[in-house]
Amino acid sequence: MSETIGAAKRPLIGARAAEQPPILFLHEIDRHYRQGNVTLDILKGAELAVWPGQSVALIAPSGAGKSTLLHIAGLLEHPDAGEVYIDQIATSELSDAERTRIRRVEIGFVYQFHHLLMEFSAIENVIMPQMIRGLSRQEATRRASDLLGYLGLKERLTHRPAELSGGEQQRVAIARAVANAPRILLADEPTGNLDPRTSEHVFSALTQLVQASGLAVVVATHNMDIAARMDRRVTLKDGLVVELG
Repeated sequence: MSETIGAAKRPLIGARAAEQPPILFLHEIDRHYRQGNVTLDILKGAELAVWPGQSVALIAPSGAGKSTLLHIAGLLEHPDAGEVYIDQIATSELSDAERTRIRRVEIGFVYQFHHLLMEFSAIENVIMPQMIRGLSRQEATRRASDLLGYLGLKERLTHRPAELSGGEQQRVAIARAVANAPRILLADEPTGNLDPRTSEHVFSALTQLVQASGLAVVVATHNMDIAARMDRRVTLKDGLVVELG
C-alpha cells in the first residue's frame, strides 16, 4: 500500500471495531443530482458498514438510489459529501490512480447484464483481469480454470458467451469479478434477467464463494427469496440506509 494511502485518516467506527472493523464503511454519504432546475436528493447522510464474510441485501424500489449507493461504495462515483472507507482507509482524497488500484485489488463488480467480452471464451474472460493485475498467463489460467470449475463450469471453459446459457454467462461474470481475490463484492441485480430456477443456481454459486472466501457482499435485488437468505437486509428511505428485520 502506498504512503499516500497508508497515511489516510482512519475512522472510529464504534465498539464492534474492537473485534473486527468493517471492510466497507460509508459514512454520512450525500448524493444529489440536478434535473433541469430541480435538485434530486438521492442520498442524505446515508451510512452502511459491512464486515468480512457478511452478505447484505439492498432492497428498494427502482429510482431509490440502489445503483448510486453501489457506485459510490465501489469508488466509481464520488459522493457530494461524506466518506467511503475501504479497509479503514479514507478514499475521498486519494488520486484517481490510487482509487483505480483499490477497485482493481479490493473490489469486484457483478451487474444485471454480464458484460462479458463476446469474442473471448469463458476462461479467457476470467484470465484477462488477472493478467492486467500482473499475473503470468500460466498462473491466471490455472486460477481461472479452478474458479470456473468451482462454479460448475468445468465443461464450458472454451465456450464463448453466445454458446452459454444466461445462468452460465452470469456465473462466468461472477468468476471474473472475484478472479483477483477482492475483499468486497458489489452486485447490482445479478439475477434480474434470469428465470427463478436459474437465479437460484447463480445465487447458490455466489453464496458458496462468500462462505469459502470470506467476501463481504452487497447485493441490490428485488428478489425477496434471495434477500431473505442473506445475513442482513437494508433499504433506502428518505436518502438513508435503514436496517430491515
